[in-house]
Amino acid sequence: MDSRVSELFGGCCRPAGGGAGGALRGRGGAVPGGGGGSKAKKKNGRSRGGKANNPPYLPPEAEDGNIEYKLKLVNPSQYRFEHLVTQMKWRLQEGRGEAVYQIGVEDNGLLVGLSEEEMRASLKTLRRMAEKVGADITVLREREVDYDSDVPRKITEVLVRKVPDNQQFLDLRVAVLGNVDSGKSTLLGVLTQGELDNGRGRARLNLFRHLHEIQSGRTSSISFEILGFNSKGEVVNYSDSRTAEEICESSSKMITFIDLAGHHKYLKTTIFGLTSYCPDFAMLVVSANTGIAGTTREHLGLAMALKVPFFIVISKVDLCSKATVERTVKQLERILKQPGCNKLPLLVNSDDDAVTAAQQFAQSPNITPIFTLSSVSGENLDLLKVFLNILPPLTNSKEQEELMQQLTEFQVDEIYTVPEVGTVVGGTLSSGICREGENLVVGPTDDGKFLRLKVCSIQRNRSACRVLRAGQAATLALGPFDRSLLRKGMVMVSPEMNPTICSVFEAEIVLLFHATTFRKGFQVTVHVGNVRQTAIVEKIHGKDKLRTGEKAVVRFRFIKHPEYLKIGAKLLFREGVTKGIGHVTDLQAITTKENGLEESLGPGQLSF
Repeated sequence: MDSRVSELFGGCCRPAGGGAGGALRGRGGAVPGGGGGSKAKKKNGRSRGGKANNPPYLPPEAEDGNIEYKLKLVNPSQYRFEHLVTQMKWRLQEGRGEAVYQIGVEDNGLLVGLSEEEMRASLKTLRRMAEKVGADITVLREREVDYDSDVPRKITEVLVRKVPDNQQFLDLRVAVLGNVDSGKSTLLGVLTQGELDNGRGRARLNLFRHLHEIQSGRTSSISFEILGFNSKGEVVNYSDSRTAEEICESSSKMITFIDLAGHHKYLKTTIFGLTSYCPDFAMLVVSANTGIAGTTREHLGLAMALKVPFFIVISKVDLCSKATVERTVKQLERILKQPGCNKLPLLVNSDDDAVTAAQQFAQSPNITPIFTLSSVSGENLDLLKVFLNILPPLTNSKEQEELMQQLTEFQVDEIYTVPEVGTVVGGTLSSGICREGENLVVGPTDDGKFLRLKVCSIQRNRSACRVLRAGQAATLALGPFDRSLLRKGMVMVSPEMNPTICSVFEAEIVLLFHATTFRKGFQVTVHVGNVRQTAIVEKIHGKDKLRTGEKAVVRFRFIKHPEYLKIGAKLLFREGVTKGIGHVTDLQAITTKENGLEESLGPGQLSF
């Protein structure tokens, strides 16, 4: 796939060739009501219904994951009830606070269904179980399966979500991509403020950080907006005069939107947002009246190159005729199905589609949901909220725990000076746990040293927090620490880590696009996580030059100062129209001998 992503960067779009490959089945799989709207699927359920030898199935239940099948939960004994509660705790832990129960389904995935009375009793038991573990339940959808039976039988899909406890809400980061003037900031303003736009951009004013952004109406920096969902699946945002702290306290699930710039001259800021802030998902916003224009194709290519799962929102449908919207949808479907993308578009037209899309999207990398909505009329806006409410995290609790057991590593993405607080850094905790009052080291400085510092306080989503866990984004107050010693791209790590830094590294790359030939001596801007620096090509192993689409192992040297890198880290480089991706394969670690000292850099040589 990597070599063919170049088509998205190079500007040449081949006509649709071949299907997207792969069926619409994932772990959340062939949920009843698949992807084509509820009526079609009900009809499908009935058409199969007359054949007892060919009943509808879901994929068999998995031991791990947060999806549980239950045939019925009618009047369980006390012992059975306690066992069910323990099972629910496990599923909630696997889904980091969320679980989906399919009632009326056998463990092998057979859709049996329950009568109305049995379903009522089962939901009552499920509600009791949820209360026992401190959770709420929300019915996502019901489906009739009346094969081989004269009595209507239903299956019900239920979302179980824990009530927030000690700020441990589920936090998903969504990067917002799209061409300039496609309506990204306006859509975020409508979602987070709870008020529709007036058609002239009023909703986006609260998102802008600079005067020139308000004057031009164009985002040039990275801003963050939050949208919460409570344990019952209801939206929690800034409407009703809520503060950010109140939103965090009321929410069981938080969506943090990373609003990125659409204009081509701010591309380096957009790439930094995608590589540094580690988004779980990306939302590509396309204007219905202009279609795929400007940086849309480039942003799509970036998301694919960095392997960030993305869904598409077609905005401004109130300005267009139905035919224009359909033309834009077909244009997107054609690009998504071409061999460079190999995606399976899933147009969302109903609540049922939104539930299916959310479950399929997280499980299958080929699925790409498409929403058509308006920030002015509010058309289909609720479908996007349903989708975001149900969207599960990509990592399970086991992976999260493994990260938390590693040594502390915090990426520095932003640096501020706050009156009466001092120096503040913003970023993401890559691994470990960070607590108030903890002593860490930050670096590398221009001369390759690490400096000791103390974390005075932590804020997450604009509210105080005592403990920060791996994968969470936050701001850390460092007190009187000299701001001039800090820069973006540094890391704050545990003193025991003995961090490795380098000026020279090797990476296996794919040249996505270059007008001529890529040779030794060429200078590019390299993005690796939160690191962004110009590097020079020192050597191309086994070749003298590279052309578009070719692979090679290349040695780079940073031209300014050493950086903290890790083997296996994703790499993206650019210079004008030249673009490439790859991963770090080798580091030439700097020792203190190279800095005029005799011993390797260790905890004992850390500067104060």
